[in-house]
Amino acid sequence: MKILLADDHGLFLEGLHNLLRAGGYQVVGAAHDGLEALQLARALHPDVILMDVRMPVCDGLSATRLIQAEMPEIKIVMLTTSAEDADLFEALKSGASGYLLKNLEPNQLFDYLAGLERGEAPLSRQLSARLLREFAHQAAELDERASAGLPGGSRAAELTPRQREILVLVADGLTYKQVGSTLNLSENTVKYHMGEVLQRLHLRNREQVVAYARRSGLAREP
Repeated sequence: MKILLADDHGLFLEGLHNLLRAGGYQVVGAAHDGLEALQLARALHPDVILMDVRMPVCDGLSATRLIQAEMPEIKIVMLTTSAEDADLFEALKSGASGYLLKNLEPNQLFDYLAGLERGEAPLSRQLSARLLREFAHQAAELDERASAGLPGGSRAAELTPRQREILVLVADGLTYKQVGSTLNLSENTVKYHMGEVLQRLHLRNREQVVAYARRSGLAREP
């Protein structure tokens, strides 16, 4: 298992790196913010990223959305001090495969990573009950919306990975020109993809697309 680390605390990064190496894991790199994590993910193609939530420049949740839009085969596990429900739910909505708190013991981390290889979702035990309650609440809400024939019910929009990536960046406030520069695309190509997004989501303008992205968990509220 090739692991990429993403955390803005150098001392923690070094300690985690040494711990994982001692446990027989291959650490292929370390990032200090979300954008660096995206760049290293592209270059190194890790199997797993252990990602902090709070980081400068680009936080771990935004980085998770960007990486999952472009490289959905990479498993991302949040490793953080934040036990806030909002961060937990947002991480999973963004495509994270698990959510662990930094106060766990080394042997617990190894157990969670072994479970991840078996297809299990690493989740700190104290967070499991909260997650189950939220899933039950969301399921009931979706049932109500589907029964009423409202958007966001049983019909989910199908977007390509590139369309999702562009949607995330636009929802984060970037102009089409800035999105093109970030993704090495022309501005016209970005506009074309956004037109496809509008058509697939049955929306009329950029503002509605941004609202959809935030409501569906693809982008965070400002």
